[in-house]
Amino acid sequence: MRAALSVDWTLCDARGLCAEMLPEVIEADEWGYPLLRNNGTVPFELEKQARATVELCPLLALRLSVPAEVPAQRR
Repeated sequence: MRAALSVDWTLCDARGLCAEMLPEVIEADEWGYPLLRNNGTVPFELEKQARATVELCPLLALRLSVPAEVPAQRR
């Protein structure tokens, strides 16, 4: 399972910074609100960039969910 972005719509005010920082995952609609591509799924190679985008959101409207790693089963 991969990391995924989500938007808290009660906090977002459509500045568009997230779409500029992470265009592979987020695009802006005509008013500047984020539209998440692929349900917000973040490719592994963009996870660091996604974390930075979440941290730089002026209103903290973005969340990054990273699944916990499942420990390998003992044999």
